[in-house]
Amino acid sequence: MISDPVGDMLTRIRNGLMIGKSSVDVPKSKLKLEIARILKAEGYIEDYQVVDEAPPVSNIRITLKYYGQRRERKPVITNIERVSKPGRRIYSARTDMPRVMSGMGIAIVTTPRGVMTAQEARRQGVGGEILCYVW
Repeated sequence: MISDPVGDMLTRIRNGLMIGKSSVDVPKSKLKLEIARILKAEGYIEDYQVVDEAPPVSNIRITLKYYGQRRERKPVITNIERVSKPGRRIYSARTDMPRVMSGMGIAIVTTPRGVMTAQEARRQGVGGEILCYVW
């Protein structure tokens, strides 16, 4: 059993990018689907889709995004880092939402209004738990 499913998802993405895979599979959950939705909307991944391999188990197939030519291609995601962990939750008030790399990256936050970027949370005036930083 995985004690930190979101951390596992981020690690699978990070490892897939390091070895140049075209896609990675992660076990499906509502929170992971929302994180994948945000990553696609912000342009960090190509696409994601739910893949039903066996009826009780569903996976999310995340298609990773690269730039450059075939030989010299580099991943779009330079770093993806878990912030709030099961052993130590990190919360932020609406006025203290973080800016990642001076606005060059994003922070994904879970709020009472759903999962969104820190910029969107600041715009809506809500605080929440900071899940991860992506740049």
